[in-house]
Amino acid sequence: MSKSNVVPTPPEPTSLRYVVGIDIGSQTCAMCCLTPEKRQVFKPTTFANTREGFDWLFEKLASLKSDPSSMLVGLEATSRYAENLSQALLKAGYRLCLLHPAQVHAFAQQRGLRAKTDQLDAGTIARVLLSGEARFGYLPDEQIGTYRELLRLQQQLSEDVVRYKNELHALLVVLFPEFVQVFADPTRPTALAVLKRYPSAQAVVGAGIEPLSRLLHELAPHHYGHQTAQALVALAQTSIASEVAVMARSKSLSIVCDQLEHTLLNLAQLEQEIEQLLSNDPQAKRLLAVAEFGPLTVAVLRAELGDVQRFAHMDQVVAYVGLDIQVKQSGKWKGQRKLSKRGSGRVRRLLYLAALRSLHEKHSPFKDYYQRLVDHGLKKGTALVAVMRKMIIVVVHLLKTQDLYDANKVGIQWVS
Repeated sequence: MSKSNVVPTPPEPTSLRYVVGIDIGSQTCAMCCLTPEKRQVFKPTTFANTREGFDWLFEKLASLKSDPSSMLVGLEATSRYAENLSQALLKAGYRLCLLHPAQVHAFAQQRGLRAKTDQLDAGTIARVLLSGEARFGYLPDEQIGTYRELLRLQQQLSEDVVRYKNELHALLVVLFPEFVQVFADPTRPTALAVLKRYPSAQAVVGAGIEPLSRLLHELAPHHYGHQTAQALVALAQTSIASEVAVMARSKSLSIVCDQLEHTLLNLAQLEQEIEQLLSNDPQAKRLLAVAEFGPLTVAVLRAELGDVQRFAHMDQVVAYVGLDIQVKQSGKWKGQRKLSKRGSGRVRRLLYLAALRSLHEKHSPFKDYYQRLVDHGLKKGTALVAVMRKMIIVVVHLLKTQDLYDANKVGIQWVS
């Protein structure tokens, strides 16, 4: 198992000689350096987010004549924009702290800092490091980074597929609504190929039966042919299509079909890569032994949870994925208890689907757990959330202990 690059607990300010706050931008960054006594060493200065800018930063830090390990550098976690600099700092031996932007924003609000510029933000980040309130972010290793990158693209392509399918259905309504009487799902490969070639009722009539028959025979010789072509032409001849902007809409439909074909192909190739990644990951194999989890669920869990050794207690994991209960109360008034819904919404969504799936499994231990809770008077929705919590606890236990999955032990409440 590869070792995760996890940043340790924040050091005490007294153990540091300097703290450096850096505000990251796509083109430029701003830095501010303070001593533990909050004395400004370098006034806030901007530098380019390039090799030349990095060299300037390292020269400035080297001029302090202090070991890199005695300096703590703080950056906001801004996805890819901060990655190059953060890796360069780690390689140079500097102690690094990734801060969530919301943490920096809350710190500034608490202290009434209303002005906001990149240089001021750099100073705020440095002061967060000295406040003792900094919560260190997680730096994923190569394997977890790969999971995250592939799944980010997988989600994007999946959303594109839905968008293209919706657009295809909308265009088909005014170009050839009867098409679905022959092809119930117009987004299937054969239907897409036909629509790309003949994207309207008028185009189908103009083509005639024989060219359509030959195309169908080439695409799916065992399923479609002359009879299907006859049916399509007959429907096209009596179509209720509006005949407004047919040329422009036909072009749109042809392009949408082409985009959908390519996106589905890329998505299939990407899912093969994700499956290959899972097959080479011993941790993932442990999770795949849970019958209620599919490959995508396991991949998302590995990507979002990362190195679970950084969680000291199961409650931290439950809160990390937003399955902890948020209570609002003031005096005699008691607000509604509800999930905090912090963290990854995708993890919660997949756990919800897995929990629902377990209710239809004959011998699922999660189904038995759900039924016990309902029998004791718990509402069905609340019991389902409890199953989701149980699932995430089982996941973290398997990843932490490297035990093999045993369905008979699901009823055990692991607490560490």
